[in-house]
Amino acid sequence: MSFLITMSQKELHRLEVIQKIRDKRLGVAQAAELLDLSRSQLHRLLRSYDLDGPAGLVSKKRSRPSNRRHSEEFRNAALDLIRERYLDFGPTLAREKLIELHRISVSKETLRQWMTEAGIGVSRRERHWRAWKPQNDVSRSQS
Repeated sequence: MSFLITMSQKELHRLEVIQKIRDKRLGVAQAAELLDLSRSQLHRLLRSYDLDGPAGLVSKKRSRPSNRRHSEEFRNAALDLIRERYLDFGPTLAREKLIELHRISVSKETLRQWMTEAGIGVSRRERHWRAWKPQNDVSRSQS
């Protein structure tokens, strides 16, 4: 059975070093120094490699949601408020209003990403500003 493993450059480098250890071309202490890991961390990697092969060196957190993310209900509540009251606000001002009036605290960047995903607001690039026109100076025309 063959399957595809996606590895980062760092994980590929670890794989090369661990294969050198298993081929007895490199010692554990030297490998630990080379990878900037402690000996116990390196032994943990060796155990993972022995059990699962190269797949044991791949991060288990890859493509999994963050433990710190907000719940879907919280996200929807914030976006509903923005749609109802702050539709023409940017993420910074919308965040200030959510904190000030609704006691909902979320970072500006998170709010910007949520608003973009929901199609709320307009990016700076898409905004069309009115061209600045100088006012007629009354004092010049009368002289």
